[in-house]
Amino acid sequence: MKDYLVLKLHGPMQAWGRESFEGLRPSELYPGRSALLGLLGACLGVERSDQAAQHNLASSVHFAIRVDQQGQKMTDYHTVKNARIEYKGLKSHETIQTWREYWQDAKYTVVVWLREDAALTLNELESSLHKPTYTPVLGRRSCPLTRPLFETKVSAMTALDALSLVEPVGGTVYSDEFTKEARPLKKRDVPIIQQPRQFASRMVYMSRGKGEKHVSE
Repeated sequence: MKDYLVLKLHGPMQAWGRESFEGLRPSELYPGRSALLGLLGACLGVERSDQAAQHNLASSVHFAIRVDQQGQKMTDYHTVKNARIEYKGLKSHETIQTWREYWQDAKYTVVVWLREDAALTLNELESSLHKPTYTPVLGRRSCPLTRPLFETKVSAMTALDALSLVEPVGGTVYSDEFTKEARPLKKRDVPIIQQPRQFASRMVYMSRGKGEKHVSE
């Protein structure tokens, strides 16, 4: 058996970035690894300039995310000054138009567990969720939570088992944990700590929560 922290991500708007560049900022179907590390980092009080603390957090935790309610997508219009030119570097030009996607009324359940060589403890993480150092948001500062992040702490054999202990059961699950029924997906959402705003790729495993059929295609 293993201990898991259970988080609930509820809010009127959420934005979970995916691969993009300036003009269109699409939102992923679920919060990725970079977003969840940022969420925990805010609660723990990890500073953007503290690469050691960022590394300790990133090398300590695993996640599984269940989509309880996908919600409706909306697109917001912005203008941005000094935007980067295409994909070639950090040179800037005049103001450009941008479109940013959000999910309205989405709901997610997230379980967090530790690696064997974790530099943190679950008690430290739980304490920070109860009393966050910085205000956690759902992807962007304009996306507040409508309820506390922390839901409960459970013990289970697997992440899917842990999710099945928390209502609502079922739903699509995206997990760091491999299962033979899961569909592997390649995602570029691992923050490169030494290179801010740069991301590496990883495999995430998509399946159906307990009580629903497994994804087969």
